[in-house]
Amino acid sequence: MRISFPPAAPDSYPWEGQLRWSKSERKVARKAFDRALNQELQEVIQQAKQMAAAIKQPSDLWELEHHLTQRRKEIDHKYEYRASRLGSVFGTLLHEGRLAEEDLRGLREDKLKAIRSHAEFLRTRDEPI
Repeated sequence: MRISFPPAAPDSYPWEGQLRWSKSERKVARKAFDRALNQELQEVIQQAKQMAAAIKQPSDLWELEHHLTQRRKEIDHKYEYRASRLGSVFGTLLHEGRLAEEDLRGLREDKLKAIRSHAEFLRTRDEPI
């Protein structure tokens, strides 16, 4: 059995949530992504140096190892550079204050709208009930 789908309407995307990134938008996205990732990694380095300087006993060493493992997992999960995920990645970074809208200047409005929407969703989710 063969399933056929109707053609996409003009100015729409074949799949819900799929955004197409132009070459110039990919440059803007990569620069913003790398800047936010580097900033977060620098914070991890500083935290690790502080924790390492405070090591007094073997258990402190394992605490540092545990901390670094957790941070690596969090960062690996958060920073996923795939076109299909960039809207939510940038929305998360915007919500956390790791990116500002100025960092995303050069993206078309459809992408900015998706990014703002995700950031707003996270903001409302974090508000107490």
